[in-house]
Amino acid sequence: MPVKYTRPERVSIRLHPELSEKWVQDLIASEPSILGLGDVVLIGKERIHPHAGRLDLLFQDRDTKRRYEVELQLGPTDEAHIIRCIEYWDIERKRYPQHDHCAVIVAEDILSRFLNVISLFNGTIPLIAIQMQAYKVGEEFTLIFSKVLDELPRGPVDLDEEAEAAPTDRKYWEEDKASKETLKLTDEMFSIVREFDSSVELKYNKFYIGLARSGRADNFVTFTPRKKLAGIEPRITRSDDVDAKIREAGFDLSYDNQWGRYRVSLDRETLEHQRPLIKELIGIAFQDAKNP
Repeated sequence: MPVKYTRPERVSIRLHPELSEKWVQDLIASEPSILGLGDVVLIGKERIHPHAGRLDLLFQDRDTKRRYEVELQLGPTDEAHIIRCIEYWDIERKRYPQHDHCAVIVAEDILSRFLNVISLFNGTIPLIAIQMQAYKVGEEFTLIFSKVLDELPRGPVDLDEEAEAAPTDRKYWEEDKASKETLKLTDEMFSIVREFDSSVELKYNKFYIGLARSGRADNFVTFTPRKKLAGIEPRITRSDDVDAKIREAGFDLSYDNQWGRYRVSLDRETLEHQRPLIKELIGIAFQDAKNP
C-alpha cells in the first residue's frame, strides 16, 4: 500500500479562534521537553512578581538546578515582551541567588530587528530565543519549537585578567588545592588526552588545570583535582546519549551550562574501571574542538 501523506497547514496561534496563549502555556507545562532546554521540571506557572506582572513559566534543570524564566508571546516579538523577559530573569536571580538563571523568550515570530537587539543583550545576560510554529494536521494541531538564538558561551577562564595575572604551577595545586595522589590521577587522564593530541601540555591556572598548545590555551578538556577526588571536565554539547552513558557508569550527572562542560569526579579505582568511558568523553571533546 502507498504511504499516505497529509500536508500540514501553518496557522497563527494569535489569530486562530480555537488556540490561545493559555493552550500553549498548558502544553509546555505538561511536556517541558518540547522546548529543547534539556531535562527540566516545572517550578511555577503564572508566577506573581509584585509590580512586574506574572512570569509565564519557570523551569529547573533536574541535575544542574539551573532555572529558566520563560516569557511567552503570540505573534511577533516586541520591545515590551523582551524587557519583561529580562525583568523576570533579574527578579528571580536576585530572589534566588543560589541558582544559575537563564532568560527565555518564546514567540511565534522573532523578527530580525529584535533578534539583533537580543543578541546585544546576550553578551552579558544569559538569554535564549525560541520560535514556535503551529501547524494543523487533519483535525489536530501540533507545535514546533526552534532555538533561533542560543545563550552566548562565556570565554574560557584562562582568558580572564585575574587568572592571567596570577599564574600558578604544580606546587600550588599540590599544596593548596589538591594532593599528590589526585595530581597523579590528573596525569593519567592527561595521558589519555595525549593519545588524541600529543602536542598539548598541561597549563596550571588558578581555578583549574587546562591545556595549552605552543603556549596558547586550547581547553577542550580541563581538570579540577581536589584533595580526595580528581575532576575532569570535557567540553561537549549536552545530549541524551552522553547523559545516559554517564548515568550508566554510576557517576552523578553534572553539566555546566555556562561553560558547556560535563563534570566527572573520580578516584583511582573508578578511573581503572571507567577508563573506556573517560577516553570516549575526551575523544568526543577533541572532535568537537576540531569541528566547532
